[in-house]
Amino acid sequence: MDASGLSDGKANSTPVNCSNETVQRVSEGDRVRIDIPDETDFDHQQYHGIHGTVVKTFEDDADIVVDDDRQDVIYRIELDTGEIADFRWRDIRSPIE
Repeated sequence: MDASGLSDGKANSTPVNCSNETVQRVSEGDRVRIDIPDETDFDHQQYHGIHGTVVKTFEDDADIVVDDDRQDVIYRIELDTGEIADFRWRDIRSPIE
């Protein structure tokens, strides 16, 4: 497990260096846990601690707006609840087995 809290759960997951911090890129098919520790965050109560599977990754231009390369990837996750939701890297961790 690295500093981002993500482990190399699949062979196709690739560590990426961004802003002096190694971030594990999550790939389609990876099992993950949603981690939103800030209780004041709008999504905390609904998603914090829920597990799911990455079903799609896609990019937008948020990295340009916030000047952070990690922000350009959105992870679409099918949650164990059956809901499908989109998250950024900062809200994704390794699953608790």
